[in-house]
Amino acid sequence: MTRFNRLISFGAAACFLLALTFAVQAQDTSSDPPAADAPAATSEAPADPPAAAEAETEEEPAAEAEAETPSAYSSEEYIASDGYATFTVNNLWICISAALVFIMHLGFTTLESGLTQKKNAVNIIFKNVWIVCTGVLLYAIWGFNAMYPGEFNGYFAMGSWFGQSLNDPSMTTAEYNAGYTWWGDFIFQAMFAATGATIVSGAVAERVKLPTFMLFATLLVGFAYPVTGSWKWGGGWLDQMGFYDFAGSSVVHAFGGFAALACVMLLGPRLGKYTPDGIKPIVGHSMPLAAIGVFLLWLGWFGFNGGSALAADPKAVSFVFVTTSLAACAGAVTSIVASWLLLKKPDVSMALNGILAGLVGITAGADTVSEFSSIIIGGIAGLIVVVSILAFDKIRMDDPVGAISVHGICGIWGTIAVGIFSFDPGHSVVVQAIGTLSIGAFAFVFSFVVFLILKVTMGIRVSPEEEEQGLDLSEHGAHAYKMD
Repeated sequence: MTRFNRLISFGAAACFLLALTFAVQAQDTSSDPPAADAPAATSEAPADPPAAAEAETEEEPAAEAEAETPSAYSSEEYIASDGYATFTVNNLWICISAALVFIMHLGFTTLESGLTQKKNAVNIIFKNVWIVCTGVLLYAIWGFNAMYPGEFNGYFAMGSWFGQSLNDPSMTTAEYNAGYTWWGDFIFQAMFAATGATIVSGAVAERVKLPTFMLFATLLVGFAYPVTGSWKWGGGWLDQMGFYDFAGSSVVHAFGGFAALACVMLLGPRLGKYTPDGIKPIVGHSMPLAAIGVFLLWLGWFGFNGGSALAADPKAVSFVFVTTSLAACAGAVTSIVASWLLLKKPDVSMALNGILAGLVGITAGADTVSEFSSIIIGGIAGLIVVVSILAFDKIRMDDPVGAISVHGICGIWGTIAVGIFSFDPGHSVVVQAIGTLSIGAFAFVFSFVVFLILKVTMGIRVSPEEEEQGLDLSEHGAHAYKMD
C-alpha cells in the first residue's frame, strides 16, 4: 500500500509541476500591457497612408518571428520570452510521459507474475529487470541513432553512441527541436524500446532458459527494434509510403507480438497444458496482482500515447487521453461479453486482456480517429483478443499471458483501422496493411532465426524436472513467496 501511495504522490507532484508551469506562463502573459491600450495610444496620431500601413503590416510578422526564434534557448532573450516557457512545458511533458511509460514496465512485471504460477514469479521479475536496464543502455549505445538517423538508405542504418557528443551545445538549441531537448527525446524513446522483449517474456514464461532468453532479449531490443522503428519513425521507406503509426500499434506492439509467436513455436507448450483429453488450464497464482499490472499499464498508456503528441499541446494531449480511454473501456466490455458467451462464465483474465487489446488497438491512430471510432476500434479489439486466445489454444500454441493475441493480432487490427477510420484521407488501408505486415514479418523472421540458433547452440528450454520444480528455485535458488 505504501508503494501505491508513493506512486499516487509522484503523479500528483508531476501534475502540480505541470499546472504550476502553465500558471507561471499565464501570469507572464497577463502581465503584458492589454491589447486595448494600443489602439487608444495610436488613435491620436494621424492616419497612415494605405500603402505605408500595408507595408508596416507586412513587416511586423517577420520582425515578430525573428524575435521569437533566437539562436539558442539558453540566450537571455529567449529565456525571458514566452517561447522559452512553452519549450519548458513541452519538455516537462515529454519527461513526465517517459516516467509514465517507465511505469508500464512495472505493470508488465506484475501482470506476467500474476498470470503465471507462483513458483516462477522471481524468474518473471528478473527477466523484466534485465530487459529494461539492458534496453536503455543498448538504446544509448546503438539504437537511438540507428532508429533516428540523419542519413540512411531507408531500410537499415548503422547506429552509434547516443547520436552525437553529449557536450554539443546544439543539443538544447532551436536547431535540434523546438519542443524538447535531446535528452528528453532519448529517455522517452528508450522507455519504448524495451517493450518488445517484455511482450516476449510473458509468452515464453515458465519454461524458457534464463541465459538464453537474456541473450535473445538483448539482440531483439538492441538491434532488431531500431531497424523496423527507423522504417516509420526514422523517416524510412514505410514513412515515405505514407504509413501511419502514431504511438506504436505496429512499431512496438505487433513487433513484440510476432517476435513472441516465433519463440513460442520453437519453444513448445508448458508441461501438462495440452492433454489427450483436451486443454488443462494452468491458472495464474494472483488475479489481484494481474489486475494491478493492467491498471498500471493503462496509467502508463497516457504517457505512451499522450507523450507521442511530442508537445504539451492542450487539444492534442487531452484528445488522445480520451480516445485511449474510450478504446480501453470498449475493449473490456466486448471481451467480457464475448468470453461470457463462449466460456459460459465471466472470465477476469479475458476482461483484463480486453482492456489491453483496446489500448493496443487505438495506439496507431489515437490522434487521428474520432471518439466514436475509438470505441469501435477498441470494441473490435476486445472481440478479436478473445477469439484469438481461444484459437491459439486450439492449435496448441501456449501463451500464458495472451501476449501474441493482445499485442500481435490486435496491433495489426489497430494499424489497419487507421486506414478505415482516420480523419486523414491520405491514410490508406493498403499502405497500413503493408506497413504492419512488414514489421510483423521482420520481427517474426529475425526472432525465429535467432531463437533457432540459440536452440541449437545453448538450448532454449529447461528440463522437465526444472519446469516441474519451478524456475524460481532451479534458475535463481529462491522463491518469491513462502512455499507450502
